[in-house]
Amino acid sequence: MARLNVNIGSLELKNPVLTASGTFGYGTEFADLIDLNRLGGFIVKGTTLNAREGNDYPRMAETPSGMLNAVGLQNKGVDYFIDQIYPTIKDYDSQIIVNVSGACVDDYVEVAHKLAPLEKINAIEVNISCPNVKQGGMAFGTTCDGAASVTKAVRAAYDKTLIIKLSPNVTDITSIARAVEDEGADSVSLINTLLGMAVDVERQRPCLSTVTGGLSGPAVRPVAVRMVWQVAKAVKIPVIGLGGIASGRDALEFILAGATAVQVGTSNFVDPTVTMKIIDYIDDYCVRHGVEDIHDLIGII
Repeated sequence: MARLNVNIGSLELKNPVLTASGTFGYGTEFADLIDLNRLGGFIVKGTTLNAREGNDYPRMAETPSGMLNAVGLQNKGVDYFIDQIYPTIKDYDSQIIVNVSGACVDDYVEVAHKLAPLEKINAIEVNISCPNVKQGGMAFGTTCDGAASVTKAVRAAYDKTLIIKLSPNVTDITSIARAVEDEGADSVSLINTLLGMAVDVERQRPCLSTVTGGLSGPAVRPVAVRMVWQVAKAVKIPVIGLGGIASGRDALEFILAGATAVQVGTSNFVDPTVTMKIIDYIDDYCVRHGVEDIHDLIGII
């Protein structure tokens, strides 16, 4: 077996395969289908300061080679997570990362502050890029100043590994990546969903209640690989790549382009065991190519 462990800041992953927030629930939903302990880590669904009902239905639509979603960060809030969810997942031998969202900077800070004491949560992923929330979300992720302001505030309140999730719906993603790096981010993850739209031509109206939503799935992968490649050359902190990964070969595209780790999202809906197959494929690939350490592959493009 090859050496597959990697580090994201001070967070050590046994392998570079993570699950993406919003596609894996709280992890327990998949416990009967895969061995959660084999994952490098899993990222729980977006967590906000207060409970959110999310957007009106319909809020998901299938597209060629992907899907649109406008769930709107439906969750029961950070206190519910701490009291009800954390006790059920804290004993897994896998890194648990909480995705954090907010409508204002103070929301992000308060959620991070509440999560900091949890012994088995050693990283958070700050979502400044969700395209489905009317307040906050992408508004912070589309400008250097906005992204930097959230990062700086959360960094001051949170001393564990801080990952900032970036939006692809920008002109120059590298400048935003450098802005959050300068304010203390330990890593960046990209890409979040691309802003898209689908129309029901028979009903002559949008397929989503919000009209637009986030496009994910294999259709976005070439865009995501390109952006990961650009950002990995622009920053010194680790890059986590995601966007349309459906196989081990897909995951290796990101790693070769510069990603230290990858997240698997939409494909969990198609094949709940896909992450296990990706871990096996990466290990087999390393053996076939005589690679003893995954680091020898990261960013060689």
